[in-house]
Amino acid sequence: MMSNKTPVQTNDAPDAIGPYSQAVITEGVVYTSGQIGLDPETMTMQDSLEDQAHQVMQNVKAVLKEAGCDMNDVIKAMIFLKDMDDFHHVNDIYASYFKEPYPARSAIAVAQLPKDARVEVEVIAKQS
Repeated sequence: MMSNKTPVQTNDAPDAIGPYSQAVITEGVVYTSGQIGLDPETMTMQDSLEDQAHQVMQNVKAVLKEAGCDMNDVIKAMIFLKDMDDFHHVNDIYASYFKEPYPARSAIAVAQLPKDARVEVEVIAKQS
């Protein structure tokens, strides 16, 4: 049976650290896995929230680019925060990567993120 899922993989974003794809495309829709602030070259993460948030967004951009999309194609974003008190800082950084009309979005606090990251973002985008 043929799969209608096409995996996405780029060296410009961190390698998957588990049994998952960086993203999957099906019927022209791109579903990314959550991206944390790992530098794809060193697989290390900066301590500062701002550095992590920018790296997260750069990782999302890289995966989308490999899938033939850009940030303007994002229709839904999900932000996971280790601490909801970080929301306004992450929100400002997140906003700098999008323009109107903005995608739909959720932001939730979670108990812990992989590698003790402070922020994780996943998106859904529609190929143009």
